[in-house]
Amino acid sequence: MPTISNDHDLRSLLDKLPTDQQRIAGARFVQSVMHLSRDERVNRAIDTALRGDASPDELTDAYRGAKAHATKTYTECGKDTDWLAQADHFVAAAAAAALSPVNLLPESTNRAWKAAMQARMANNCELVESEDVTHADEVQRQYAIADELLPAAG
Repeated sequence: MPTISNDHDLRSLLDKLPTDQQRIAGARFVQSVMHLSRDERVNRAIDTALRGDASPDELTDAYRGAKAHATKTYTECGKDTDWLAQADHFVAAAAAAALSPVNLLPESTNRAWKAAMQARMANNCELVESEDVTHADEVQRQYAIADELLPAAG
């Protein structure tokens, strides 16, 4: 069975996933950096995004909560070099990306890819702030998650 080992393959796989699987894949990428979230609404949004049985209303509410926190924290990014605050913003942005309603996404945008990139930004902020390198290789974690998704892509 092939494995994902680069971003080109990752993006290609994510583009093959059905919309609901894109959401769940994106949420799995965000879950990897969830420990950086400072907002319980964002954490609940991630949990909701991971559920295959979440109702449309639950998904909309989760998206709104994550998007609200991402918007609120956006103005703080770059003011001071509070890297963990910026990581919190990127986690919320990643959750909002994973939960983005299809009608709000530009045609060529893949919600899982966008969530993956925001999750990487959160991870990068953590790496700048922390001496702990436990979460150093977010890209490889994403490739491992993607490997598990290969059967869903057909």
